[in-house]
Amino acid sequence: MALSDNLYSRVVAWMKIILPLAALGILSTLFLISRTIDPTESIPIAQIDLEQRAQELGATNPSFAGVTDSGDQVTFRSVRARPDPEDPEHLLATDVTARLNLTSGTIVDIRSDNADMHQSKMTATLDGNVHINTTTGYVMTTDTLWTRMDELYAETPGQVEGTGPPGDLTAGKMLLTTNPETGQAELLFTGGVKLIYTPQEPKD
Repeated sequence: MALSDNLYSRVVAWMKIILPLAALGILSTLFLISRTIDPTESIPIAQIDLEQRAQELGATNPSFAGVTDSGDQVTFRSVRARPDPEDPEHLLATDVTARLNLTSGTIVDIRSDNADMHQSKMTATLDGNVHINTTTGYVMTTDTLWTRMDELYAETPGQVEGTGPPGDLTAGKMLLTTNPETGQAELLFTGGVKLIYTPQEPKD
């Protein structure tokens, strides 16, 4: 009995020494492993710039449509649109396309790099590589085009150039609007119009 008690006491005494040493060894191993990992490497991925995200709020592939008093349909589409951080009434759109379906049957297709749309005023300023194509044969380019979504109106504040049924032409301004007397759509070129007439070949 005394021998068993003596053996038990020795085992307990050795365990009191071995277990703390083993715990220290495990802790030191963990510290050595942790030194090989840079915890800051994952921080840039997890960081979120809330202010930048707020400025990037918007919609992808939005569309805006309206109908004029005379029944012409006006549609705008863009790849992306977001509110102007300085004026929420403005929408800033990129890669814009617009289509005007006139009651006369004429279709006017417009595209531009950017557009600034004012929601309450129903206006849109297209700028950057503005291309205008009509089913009546006009293909025009300009830098900026003022348009509306509630009436037939498209005007260039500056020079426009391209081709049409008469030939190659350049003008200081172009205006697409409705004639108040006839109610028909009119395409007007003003401001030093230059036309290189191209005779139409007779049809057989």
